[in-house]
Amino acid sequence: MALLSEAFVYLCAAVIAVPIANRLGLGSVLGYLIAGVVIGPVIGIVGSEAADVQHFAEFGVVMMLFLVGLELRPAMLWKMRQQLIGLGGLQVVGTALVVAGAGLAFGLQWQNALALGMILSLSSTAIVLQTLNEKGWLKTQGGQSSFSVLLTQDIAVIPMLVVLPLLALGGHGGGTATEDHGQSAGHGGETLAALPGWAQALIILAVIAAIILTGRHLLRPVFRFIAEARLREIFTATALLLVIGIALVMDFVGLSPALGTFLAGVVLSDSDYRHELESDIEPFKGLLLGLFFLTVGAGIDFDLLFGTPLMILGLALGLIAVKFVVLFLLGALFRLQGPDLWLFALGLAQAGEFAFVLFGFASGSGVLEPSLIQTMTLVVAVSMLLTPALFIFYEKIVAPRAFAKADREPDVIDRRGRVVVAGMGRFGQIVSRLLLTSGYDVIILDHDPQTIENLRRIGIQTFYGDATRPDLLHGAGLDDADLFIAALDDRDKQTKLVEHVARTYPKVRILARARDRHHVYELENAGAHFAEREVFEGALALSRQALIELGFHPFRARTKTREFRHHDIAMLDDLRENFNDGGVDTSYIDAMRAHSETLFEIMQVDRGGDRTEGMERGWTPPPKGDQTL
Repeated sequence: MALLSEAFVYLCAAVIAVPIANRLGLGSVLGYLIAGVVIGPVIGIVGSEAADVQHFAEFGVVMMLFLVGLELRPAMLWKMRQQLIGLGGLQVVGTALVVAGAGLAFGLQWQNALALGMILSLSSTAIVLQTLNEKGWLKTQGGQSSFSVLLTQDIAVIPMLVVLPLLALGGHGGGTATEDHGQSAGHGGETLAALPGWAQALIILAVIAAIILTGRHLLRPVFRFIAEARLREIFTATALLLVIGIALVMDFVGLSPALGTFLAGVVLSDSDYRHELESDIEPFKGLLLGLFFLTVGAGIDFDLLFGTPLMILGLALGLIAVKFVVLFLLGALFRLQGPDLWLFALGLAQAGEFAFVLFGFASGSGVLEPSLIQTMTLVVAVSMLLTPALFIFYEKIVAPRAFAKADREPDVIDRRGRVVVAGMGRFGQIVSRLLLTSGYDVIILDHDPQTIENLRRIGIQTFYGDATRPDLLHGAGLDDADLFIAALDDRDKQTKLVEHVARTYPKVRILARARDRHHVYELENAGAHFAEREVFEGALALSRQALIELGFHPFRARTKTREFRHHDIAMLDDLRENFNDGGVDTSYIDAMRAHSETLFEIMQVDRGGDRTEGMERGWTPPPKGDQTL
């Protein structure tokens, strides 16, 4: 019963804390850490058993590295080689050397300082990627550069796991490699620790080669054989067997299980069963990894934190400052500018969750002293807790000023046209090309220098500038234009732009790109004369083809799709009066439900022949005057 009660406490803490942390923008990793702090040092529900649970939960890290390996297809790595080796590699090496230099200045031996530098060079993949996705920054140049560096860091964990034991041999003799940590177990680990460094390196290379060859020539036929049984639970069991088996082999020879599973993941990244493996392993990985972070939070030494709060906070801020400087210089070297440069440097300035794993491994390998690890674990946790504040600082203070002080001034618009298009994303480009090829003079505005450069190469003149700025709109000649097309990607900026143009240029007709039905209503309320949902017509075209693939005669598929389109447009008109800016109410939901029932009845009429009619020959022509679809 003690095991069940402990499991209940950990799960309860996670279920309560993680959703709250996500809503506050802190991310799931910080949610787990905070939950662990609450149930451990704060109220003392869990105690000494947290260390034992952590050894079990570390298997979540092993699974995470297996999944990372599955994502790293060799072709993708080769395509990203410049960013990975250049920007990412220089970040890891540069930060590690700077931190190691600081460690030497504080009196650490070079082995300890280098190990500490490598561990602290990593950033939090979980926190940064989640924040970039939530804020919509991942597609920016700064976001893409951050992703490349995070990917490099994930890969760099593997050589770090190899190098750390070798540093221990130089610093402490390696005799404690199997005494304190579960990474080296049994006689195999003890035998490996007793060998010279060159012999250990040869064994490591031999084991790596065996995993690669086995994965390429044996595992794929095994998975094919298991898949033919068509039993999902057996495939899941096989995936777990693979991960656990490799972990045991690596553990027996005294190597990191994470290293072996990562390599197996890379080998299987091009296999037909990659997605199935991901879906089977992901739930176990997420649960165990969350449990791992819970135990880290529960094991934080609050006596040390409250005993030396200024030292811990000072070290955390110093680490953030050092990483920020290194990242800022590298970003500038790789031609990041303005807000992209600041996003890149601030976003990656914290330490990462892999530090907790590597600290445990360094402790077991005898590289770092337990007292130093306790202190640096607190420093890492504090730096991660400060990360949301760094992103808020960027979003509220840095980004507005960086955009305002951008090096490039808006282009001077030296001509006029009947049409002004704001935004040259995937939507705006199609509209602009159609109008230009139809012979109209179009003034195109966009705020992405790379997009402008690419369009100019193919002969489409685009003017640089922020279309939400009133002076740029005036310079584009909206006073004399007949039509304004708003095609910005950002939903809120799009609505505000339409509102400004409608209020300032009442004679101009406004056509706008909408995200969804509700955005259509928002844009109409803002002053748009017509708003089109960006994926509506494309989705209808694909739906028509789907009906044909399922056996409908092409003309009947077209008729069905046309009926759906007419009904959806009618529903768009009918629901307008039930929509309000505060969201949807009961009347809107009732009207939506009624329309859905009507649509179901319409689409079910004469459905009986859909399996055979696709074999009919010929084509029944559409009715006269039919211009849709």
